[in-house]
Amino acid sequence: MSVPGDLEQAPRVIIADDQALVRGGFRLILTLAGIPVVAEAADGKEAVAAALKHRPDVVLMDIRMPEMDGLEAARRILESRAGQDTRVIMLTTFDLDQYVYTALAAGASGFLLKDVSPEHLVAAVQLVRTGDALLAPSITRRLVERFAPRAAEPGVPGRDLSVLTPRELEVLGLVARGMSNAELAAALTLSEATVKTHVARILAKLDLRDRVQAVILAYETGLISPAPPAPG
Repeated sequence: MSVPGDLEQAPRVIIADDQALVRGGFRLILTLAGIPVVAEAADGKEAVAAALKHRPDVVLMDIRMPEMDGLEAARRILESRAGQDTRVIMLTTFDLDQYVYTALAAGASGFLLKDVSPEHLVAAVQLVRTGDALLAPSITRRLVERFAPRAAEPGVPGRDLSVLTPRELEVLGLVARGMSNAELAAALTLSEATVKTHVARILAKLDLRDRVQAVILAYETGLISPAPPAPG
């Protein structure tokens, strides 16, 4: 693994997991890659306290922990003033399920399985630090289609999509359908740089952290409808 040339630009990380072996392994991987781990936490309460104290760029957060689970800890961090610039990656031993959707809806930037490779772990931390999302849009779409209709709370107003231009609405719809920037550029006959500008403006106007939240919002506001269940 390569070490970034400027450690001041490396993302500062907190690792929250109730297994010391997991924390130690992840710390070693990140440290060797030049990414500083500023704190560790063994439960959700410790994770919240550490995040409020250190204001990290990224928190690696286990979902199932004692005292307070990772979902509640992530929600408290991301809703706090100190957590405005923090990105949370959920750690799990299982694949997509309701817990992961709940975490994404609360503002998490993605999830990793705990058996992730060292290279993928480092790349994931660097990716979400830039404001991108850790899930491929197509995976996010399938997740939201499965859980959004059940998870959406009735009576809770969504963000007002009227602040978007017609082109931005079109881009948001295509993002929600699982298109990458390259696919968006080809479909709309635009450069990838222009597509990235549109996506950035959408996130800014709607006060969203990343593409994951944009996809969720597109479904929960009705801009995109979940696919009907397959027959049988």
